[in-house]
Amino acid sequence: MAHADPAFSQAEYDRRLAKTRNAMAAAGLDALFVEDPSNMAWLTGYEGWSFYVHQGVLVLHDRDPIWWGRNQDANGARRTVWMPDDRIYGYADHYVQSTVRHPMQDLAALIRGCGLTIGRIGVELDNYYYSAKAHLTLLAELPQAELIDANALVNWQRAVKSGEEIALMRKAARISEHVIDGVLERVEPGLRKNELVAQIYHDAISGVGDDWGDYAAIVPLLPSGPDAAAPHLTWDGAPFKSGECTFFELSGCYRRYHTPFCRSVFLGQPPDHLLRAEAALVEGLEAGLNAARAGNQARDIALALAAPLERAGIERGARCGYPVGLSYPPDWGERTISLRPEDETVLEPGMTFHFMPGLWMDDWGLEITESILITENGPAECFCDRPRKLFVKP
Repeated sequence: MAHADPAFSQAEYDRRLAKTRNAMAAAGLDALFVEDPSNMAWLTGYEGWSFYVHQGVLVLHDRDPIWWGRNQDANGARRTVWMPDDRIYGYADHYVQSTVRHPMQDLAALIRGCGLTIGRIGVELDNYYYSAKAHLTLLAELPQAELIDANALVNWQRAVKSGEEIALMRKAARISEHVIDGVLERVEPGLRKNELVAQIYHDAISGVGDDWGDYAAIVPLLPSGPDAAAPHLTWDGAPFKSGECTFFELSGCYRRYHTPFCRSVFLGQPPDHLLRAEAALVEGLEAGLNAARAGNQARDIALALAAPLERAGIERGARCGYPVGLSYPPDWGERTISLRPEDETVLEPGMTFHFMPGLWMDDWGLEITESILITENGPAECFCDRPRKLFVKP
């Protein structure tokens, strides 16, 4: 049963598969097994909350990819992937969370059936979803095959977005703006954090116009005051307080495509050190956007950001950005390029990043970020259009 409303054209999936096969050939791989749900979706269109069990896509050079997963999820594959039903394989439920057998035994049998008993098979060794037990089981079941670390091989093929992908990210950006606008309107002293988060989710899932919202790969992050020194705290039932700064790290999501967008709000009168940090951060952001040009390197963005911060006496050791696009929990980054001084990756038109120079000091934090598109000519384009500043509410 074909998807009633596919996210992409068949030509787009053909382009992705061709890129992946070229990368496989360059790595000397006979086959590639991807378990990352983002890579699965990018290659086949598969969508479903089934990544808590073992599943994956087996990519071959001369045949359509094979979707493989839990048998009860096979119907989800039939309704979302572009391949015909005979390329969908489900394993029996007695493999799920068993102590006497493992799903990779079933996958190994499938691989052997494809004639790859002695082939070179790429696997995602450092991926969230590919466990050590899975790898050990495959090694035991395919003793003559060579399992090659192909971690991020597909992720790198995703770095330059197509026009169809960028169109979805623009829709996600409108949702991001909608969510931030709601935060700025509602946040005030006394409002409980969980109540604001409920409204954040309402705005994010309601979407904008006909563009409905999907769940983001990361939950809303909104620590306040001294807690904002920690970049990955979520929320509780405490009220917002006067005299505190809160950063809001959020993303609209449309058909699994993300456009992260962060802004900070101070309730009351900000102290001078925060205003100085805001000025340096905004100057650095704008310098980084100007450096984010096709032909420059990823590190040029980081170095441009660093100069104004250093002049203001602010030292930050973390990277300041990463690629974004299609993703599933627990992360909306693509885990390839990093915007940091040592990354010499050449920027290409169509690359998309979350330019994310958060400041997390000993007892305060500040985030003002932009999701950006590397263009054919000139500086990066920002997906969202809201003032680049610390918002102040009395």
